[in-house]
Amino acid sequence: MTIEINRLLQFVVEHNASDLHLCVGRPPTVRLHGRLHRLDTDVLTPEDTMDFMKAITPDRHQQELQEHGSTDFGFAFTDPKTGQTMARFRVSAYHQKGHIGIALRLIPNRLMTFEEIGLPHHIKELLTRPRGLILVTGPTGSGKTTTLATMVNFINENLDRHIVTIEDPIEYYHEHKKSIITQREIGVDVPSFEEGVRRALRMDPDVILVGEMRDLETMQAAITAAETGHIVFATLHTTGSARTVNRIIDAFPTAQQGMVRSQLAVSILAVISQVLLPRVNGKGRVAGFEIMVMTDAIANLIRENKAERIDSEIQTGRNRGMILLDDFLYYNLFMKGIIDYKTMISAAQRPEELHRKYKERSQ
Repeated sequence: MTIEINRLLQFVVEHNASDLHLCVGRPPTVRLHGRLHRLDTDVLTPEDTMDFMKAITPDRHQQELQEHGSTDFGFAFTDPKTGQTMARFRVSAYHQKGHIGIALRLIPNRLMTFEEIGLPHHIKELLTRPRGLILVTGPTGSGKTTTLATMVNFINENLDRHIVTIEDPIEYYHEHKKSIITQREIGVDVPSFEEGVRRALRMDPDVILVGEMRDLETMQAAITAAETGHIVFATLHTTGSARTVNRIIDAFPTAQQGMVRSQLAVSILAVISQVLLPRVNGKGRVAGFEIMVMTDAIANLIRENKAERIDSEIQTGRNRGMILLDDFLYYNLFMKGIIDYKTMISAAQRPEELHRKYKERSQ
């Protein structure tokens, strides 16, 4: 069975598929350019997925799977003949209907540039600041990890910093360049994100990357780190700057929300929200961004609990590099023929307004 899992992983790498799904009762299925495609093989049996899992899952994670019903880890796929690492995968193994299921996400082995992912250049200036919180948000599979890796790599190549990352699992491996980079994995090097941030503050860091702000304690630790003289990157599963701010504030008890609003108004540098969409030519996917850069006006809106007005400030802040997601979808992607109308509307924050704009232009 090891040979077969190697063949499947080889197929994913050669075709640059983003994901591989191994489920009982269905052939192995890959995600190519955002679409699922079944491979022309036999339907997988419970024995197949069990063998696949055992072939790639470390003992500690097999125990976690047995005890908790699921486990996540990073996996290096090596060439059986040469022993050379061909690719890395982020793996989620889980129980479903009493059987084992596995989802593997291919981690690109090459760090991408700002130009390649379409991230606006003015973000680079924010990365040179001495302190502040940069939030990268979006749904699962929207490319947040790739965006974070690109920004960390920019700092690593251009600035002398100590960068500490706390990840679950480690996806992109960074080498020491102009910066020192320390990568810590949840469950291997440190027990939790909150503990990872707390410990990082004792390691003389300049930059801290928090893989995910999952709970109130981690949010508080990340905000405090950003206030006390560090650049902090963190992710949230939200879409849109206003929703992101509200999501953080709402995580805190009512009595603390006023204080948190004041902290966020001071500490946030930028919110980058993103989606990943299929190109109209079928050749891969393209990122759509919403960019909010903190201004005095936006800081006041956050303090005064008027986050719903942030969108209008982003619209008037284009000269500072800000853009709403819907405007990016319409002007930067749809009007340039990169995505089609249906894709644009499906990703829009306000699809009715975007439809109206499209109709008015068509008349």
